Amino acid sequence: MLEVRAVRKSYGNLVAVDGVSLRAGKGETIGLLGPNGAGKTTTVSMIAGLTRPDSGEVLIDGKALRGDTDPNKGKIGLVPQELALYDELGARENLQFFGALYDLDGAKAARAIDAALELVGLSDRSKDRVGTFSGGMKRRLNLAAALLHDPQILLLDEPTVGVDPQSRNAIFDNLETLKAQGKTLVYTTHYMEEAERLCDRLVVIDHGKVIADDTLHGLYALLPVTNMLVIELVRADGGFPVEQFRRLPEVKSAECSGAILRAGVHDLTSGAPPILQWLSDHGHPYHHVVSERPDLETVFLSLTGRSLRDS
Repeated sequence: MLEVRAVRKSYGNLVAVDGVSLRAGKGETIGLLGPNGAGKTTTVSMIAGLTRPDSGEVLIDGKALRGDTDPNKGKIGLVPQELALYDELGARENLQFFGALYDLDGAKAARAIDAALELVGLSDRSKDRVGTFSGGMKRRLNLAAALLHDPQILLLDEPTVGVDPQSRNAIFDNLETLKAQGKTLVYTTHYMEEAERLCDRLVVIDHGKVIADDTLHGLYALLPVTNMLVIELVRADGGFPVEQFRRLPEVKSAECSGAILRAGVHDLTSGAPPILQWLSDHGHPYHHVVSERPDLETVFLSLTGRSLRDS
């Protein structure tokens, strides 16, 4: 449904986006991750047709996006990072205004507005002035505004910034409903748990370039260690032979602090049994074993060397 081919954008000597490519199919959610200044918002702006790339192209349903008046832009809905609402107007009045920008009026506009308000759970507040809304309610109305023209592709640039947990979960439910309807979602976020919950595939951008594009499981495979065995030894005398233990072919990393032994392994199924057998055979009894999987933050730090909010 969406294909981005080697788009590039620079501002003077600053290259904001340097050859970014990605694809997103119908009913697929793509997460766009990167530190501040990595080029995410510029990429979203080029997909939306708000910013013209210096080179490369954006294809919507196989057709290249051409200019401000390209009818293909009607297949895109944008939920911007900054709230695009009028506080002095009511919720319905805001949506009537945005609907008019999409040439929606009369009964068609009323149906679209009713459906959007129902989806985001604001039907009972439709006449209330937006200035009285909480941050989470404004975010939900911001999403409703992007849905009025029933777009096939929805671009969401950090849509949950500053919202309370209840509103965040409501937005998640909305997005999962849209995905089930076959919408294509492109989602930028600084919150790892959001990307893990919502996204089918993750595109990691750093310094304007794509440095990874894979499923969450595929990204885990890029790590030197994909599982961690945490073993509580019976004895905590500090005499555990860590260097000897590291030479086991199944062990990719190892450290021992007191009675806690941590062993990194690639494959838990094949790696854990020989490790535990070695401990038993060499006189290192244990009484508790758990496994831990690295989270997406670990993957991100491994790829970029910095956290999402670093500049």
